[in-house]
Amino acid sequence: MRNRIVLLLQLSLLICAGAQTQSRSHPSAQSLSPVPASRLAHLRRGINASEWFAQVVPPATYNKEHYSTHTTAQDVALIASLGFDHIRLSVNPQPIFPGWGSREEYFASLDAAVKMILDHGLSVIIDIHPEGDFKARLRDDGFVEEFTNFWRTLAKHYSIWDQERVFFEILNEPEASDRYRWLGIQAKLAAAIRESAPQHTIIAAGARWSADDELIFMEPLPDGNVIYNFHFYEPHTFTHQGATWGSPYWIWIKGLPYPSTPESANKVAAEVPDELGKLWVTRYGRDHWDAGRIEAEVNQVVEWAARRHLAVTCNEFGVYRKYSTPDDRARWITDVRTTLERHGIGWTMWDYAGSFGVVTKTSGVPTPDPVTVGALGLKMPAN
Repeated sequence: MRNRIVLLLQLSLLICAGAQTQSRSHPSAQSLSPVPASRLAHLRRGINASEWFAQVVPPATYNKEHYSTHTTAQDVALIASLGFDHIRLSVNPQPIFPGWGSREEYFASLDAAVKMILDHGLSVIIDIHPEGDFKARLRDDGFVEEFTNFWRTLAKHYSIWDQERVFFEILNEPEASDRYRWLGIQAKLAAAIRESAPQHTIIAAGARWSADDELIFMEPLPDGNVIYNFHFYEPHTFTHQGATWGSPYWIWIKGLPYPSTPESANKVAAEVPDELGKLWVTRYGRDHWDAGRIEAEVNQVVEWAARRHLAVTCNEFGVYRKYSTPDDRARWITDVRTTLERHGIGWTMWDYAGSFGVVTKTSGVPTPDPVTVGALGLKMPAN
């Protein structure tokens, strides 16, 4: 009997130790990935540089003057001083597709931007970030071939650049409704990149806007040197309140609090004239969005990656700042950021100086928002 009790105690200790090991496995799961740890270390805290080489309106302003003045060495130096370690550089491929303009001028400007980022000690994700009409054309097999050739050329161009700090992101937020077709296209594009740049790390994503639930639908590419990316804006009812794009009801939402409660959401819902919009706002309140709910969402990605020994990153998250209160926005950013860090997942906030930004610009002079900087766990630079 004594021996049986001792064995049971030993078994209990082993089970507890196993449970503790499992509970600690999430933050270290990325260490099992074939992606070099040194490269993952360059993608811990990042910022998106939008409206520089992508999202330019009107398109005619994709030109040398815009590239050299929109985001400057002063901006990049500020990004580094805030404590970011990388920039995700949105690049619209359309200006260098046939019929648009000078490929030489575009590459010269893009090279200068990438070099400026690297010279400030930061890493860079070259994020292929076209408009929706470009992505819609991927339904055509002939256009897939054109895009494959584009990536083969682009990867070759940057294949001699620092493989530790230059990363290739296949496509921002694919809009393919057929998940299986996107998996095939992405595999083809990844193979073309690898053909031209054998050593650089690739960043891949799931279909339909890179959502977390799309990522966990995927199976890994046949390439170990890949980081898997997801975007996190859940719930959009809060993060996109007042936005004039996307779901029509967003435009009616203003001052919606986070965390959510039925009482606070009902007050905002009463001001929404659209009945479907009222329903979504009411649901937001009753779903009790808080740090625990965000943890439950992110944990699905963590477990998916851990089972497959994959590295993951979240290279977009943020809150449209026009109609959310600074404190609510900061609470949401803090909860997302700390959840990602708790699981060892690198992050890249959207964005630097746009409508979700960490800074505001007046006459070209950037001013960091201390509330957002604090929510990101960073410190304001010394004057």
